[in-house]
Amino acid sequence: MQEKAYKLLAMQEKISNNAAKDLIDKGCVFAMGKKVVIARALMSSKTRFVVQKIKKAKILFEDDKIIALNKPYGEISENLEGVYNAKLINRLDKETSGVLLLSKDEEFRLKCIQEYKKQNVYKSYLAIVDGVIAEELEICEKITTIKNKSGAFSKIDKFFGLEAHTQVIPLMVNAKKTLIKAVIKTGRTHQIRVHLNHIKHGIIGDEKYAKNSSSRMYLHSYETHIFDYQFKALLDESFNAYGFEIKNLNF
Repeated sequence: MQEKAYKLLAMQEKISNNAAKDLIDKGCVFAMGKKVVIARALMSSKTRFVVQKIKKAKILFEDDKIIALNKPYGEISENLEGVYNAKLINRLDKETSGVLLLSKDEEFRLKCIQEYKKQNVYKSYLAIVDGVIAEELEICEKITTIKNKSGAFSKIDKFFGLEAHTQVIPLMVNAKKTLIKAVIKTGRTHQIRVHLNHIKHGIIGDEKYAKNSSSRMYLHSYETHIFDYQFKALLDESFNAYGFEIKNLNF
């Protein structure tokens, strides 16, 4: 006998159907070692699900103008506006963790957005990628993004794409995987994911571009510098996966 995944999950966890759908949409539900990605997928009624709990965002800094959060994996950026009664300055994909900025002052928020547009904001990310990257490199490949009801999809487009620059700095190598720091001079949609996949070093857990599955996507917004503010979000224990001991490291 088969039933839709979200209904089975709702019965198992004793939650509403909508709550079950939300957990699946956030990428927090696994069955037989694989992430459940389609809430309406038909599955055996005997399926047992493992639910990865979403952690709460942590406040890194707050004053009368800005709130800097360490956003957890799986959380939707827009949902945090209501939680903190502030508007987003930037946003992160739900699969990406790390520094997220909101503002309680609209005039200041608009000034920040202009800094992003002028490429005056320093942004670095940490990621675990497939394969060995032995030397520092820079990827300068133009990117085009297509947006529709199902979301956004970006690709390398040498002719019509927008300029995109990603500096890749290898930090640690283990078991044919590399922990890297990526500094982006531009901020195209899914830029780091597209660039790294283009050089055959896709991010672990990036199902959209690298086509591989894991307990999470290992991409973390690590540092953001804007105006006189400097924010850093330390990694959580999930980045200890694949043999990387990052607890006491500071890049």
